[in-house]
Amino acid sequence: MKTTGNNTEAEPVARVEPATGAEQSLATRIAARAGGGAMRVFLILVALFWLMPTIGLLLSSLRGAQDIAATGWWKVFTAPSELTFDNYQRLLDNSTITGSLFSTVMITVPSTFLVVVIGSLAGYAFAWMEFPGRDWWFLVVVGLLVVPVQVALIPVSELFGTIGIFETTFGVIMFHTAFGLPFAIFLLRNFFAEIPRELLEAARLDGAGEIRLFTRVVMPLGGPAIASLGIFQFLWVWNDMLVALIFADSESPPITVALQQQVRQFGNNIDVLAPGAFVSMVIPLAVFFAFQRQFVSGVMAGAVK
Repeated sequence: MKTTGNNTEAEPVARVEPATGAEQSLATRIAARAGGGAMRVFLILVALFWLMPTIGLLLSSLRGAQDIAATGWWKVFTAPSELTFDNYQRLLDNSTITGSLFSTVMITVPSTFLVVVIGSLAGYAFAWMEFPGRDWWFLVVVGLLVVPVQVALIPVSELFGTIGIFETTFGVIMFHTAFGLPFAIFLLRNFFAEIPRELLEAARLDGAGEIRLFTRVVMPLGGPAIASLGIFQFLWVWNDMLVALIFADSESPPITVALQQQVRQFGNNIDVLAPGAFVSMVIPLAVFFAFQRQFVSGVMAGAVK
């Protein structure tokens, strides 16, 4: 700033010119072009490549056994007359596969429900209730997250055999529930802890007890996280084979074990295995897409918090 007599002249302020394309970093240029048409085409190609096994399984399930043995599934694009629903009719006539689907539902639904309910109650208790040793008990829960399933197979088998629930549907449900709870409690406790304390205190001033506070305030706010947990648990139990192979009833096995037995007993029974594998895969996909909005909301809420 220059002063001349009674006049004060301000020096011009230098303007900062935006960085040119050559001066921008490589990461900045990539990020700027990420939303372009070329990137979208690339992502679509990646998605198609990722879905290729699913598409191949679907088309194989719609072809006859002789056609599957003779050529690859891509042959249907030049010979669409090979497509038929006879395989799915044989699948419905196969009592082993249909019974295994029912057994899988009877295992998956209770396992998911129990984990969601018990995990929600425990998560709320660890987040907002005071009791002796709360932090130490939560550390125990966190420590259980690193315990692999394989470590517990032998001792749990002996325990289930002693109390008489080995090779029963109830035993499989208990195993999945026990190993799903540590992650459920950890996830929901951290989510519930981010609820504003003022909101809970206002509800208490209005006369709400712990049960009403949990059902009317915490549960609606924790809906996205609970939905995400339910999806994870459902997919894990539905696709499980190791636990089902050891603890499930051999007379009514889940779908994963039933398909494995079909491969072992009827190695060329591809006209039943292909539609059975596709049905076992499409059901959890349908569950995921049905709750994808809640799943994304839960993930984004956790990321923001």
